[in-house]
Amino acid sequence: MASNQSAPWVGAGQVLRNPRIWVMPSVIVGLLAFLLSMLYMGGIINPRADLHRLPIGLVDADRGAPAGTAENLGARITKGIAAAPDPGDTVSWRILDEASVRQQMASGKLYGAIVVPAGFTASVAALGAPAPAAPTHPTVTVLTNPGVGSLASSLASAIAQQAVHAASLQLGAALTGAPPTGPGQVTTATRLLLADPIAVTVAVGHPIGPHSGLGLTAFYYTLLLVLAGFLGGNIIGNGVDVALGYMASEIGPLRTERPLVHITRTHQLAVKCAMSAVLSMLTTTLIMLATIGILDMDAAHLPLLWVFSVCATTAVGLGVQAINAAFGEIGQLVSLFVFIVLALPSSGATIPLQALPHFYRVLSVFEPMRQLSDGVRAILYFDARADAGLTRAWLGIAFGIVAGLAFGFAMTTYYDRRQLHRIAPGIE
Repeated sequence: MASNQSAPWVGAGQVLRNPRIWVMPSVIVGLLAFLLSMLYMGGIINPRADLHRLPIGLVDADRGAPAGTAENLGARITKGIAAAPDPGDTVSWRILDEASVRQQMASGKLYGAIVVPAGFTASVAALGAPAPAAPTHPTVTVLTNPGVGSLASSLASAIAQQAVHAASLQLGAALTGAPPTGPGQVTTATRLLLADPIAVTVAVGHPIGPHSGLGLTAFYYTLLLVLAGFLGGNIIGNGVDVALGYMASEIGPLRTERPLVHITRTHQLAVKCAMSAVLSMLTTTLIMLATIGILDMDAAHLPLLWVFSVCATTAVGLGVQAINAAFGEIGQLVSLFVFIVLALPSSGATIPLQALPHFYRVLSVFEPMRQLSDGVRAILYFDARADAGLTRAWLGIAFGIVAGLAFGFAMTTYYDRRQLHRIAPGIE
């Protein structure tokens, strides 16, 4: 320590002229900026072009077939939409009955649906018949599902409306080419109506509460859980290192160093993991107090939401502790990429996975935020249904906790056996 105190003082200019001080920050900051730009912007540039098998239901509730035909117009329209050319395989049309559509919407498996109502064939047949009143459009309903996210629901709604419009034009071409069914001339209004006969009404298929952020509260709540686990893990890790004398504490101009406590890496990790698990109960309670108690976010199944949130925050915190124990100071950067940088764009919470490039869909298989956001969405919007993603979320949490603990303690045990103990600054 005496040699350090007698060393000459240097100025900022002398430090900045040393090229070695620029190398590492320049490489890390440059790579971080480039990778962040590629990862975050790469998934949102053109969701339409990346669409792949967006799930939309088709319901034929029509009854009765025109004379001389084997099926009604509703069946022809739904089958025609499902069989329409789709070179990019952008939509996964699912022909279902109305009860199945409602059930799959209630579990988040359908992003929208087209419903051809009962009496549709009869309403189309009445277009050419003489009537004292002005003719009216036969109607098809497009159902939305805001619980899957505002963008996912709007994409499904737009695609469904386009499909109905295309079917309307095809039906109109057949109607205008057919001879009149009644006496007298067809009016101009009727001709225009026959050319594009189907009107579209949009309705909510599975409603969510008004304080649900248009389906985005699940994403932001999940983000709070991940940030609580990530930031909490790093804060706990640094706090324990300061308390054990392995790191100095600097608050403003005050610098303090505590006496070194000799403890193995494995026991240090055990302390940090235990604190992360216990404090996750505090952070979860405060998150729910702020979001639900004060901000009045719509939420049901509060005990389940609390338990799920505690486990989710704990899983992230334990993962952070394991990565930091294995990689040292650079572990914070590694965990940043694992839990934040790669997790956010591949979560499917803001942009549906079906509208993301293939790379992000692969990431979503193991990135924790996708699993957690599915679980939160199931609890908040889909009545905590297991098939709405809650079961997969619980399995993801369990796997994350086990994998994090196994990896972290395996690495610290290896370091301890090799006697690669942590040495505090100035300690030889």
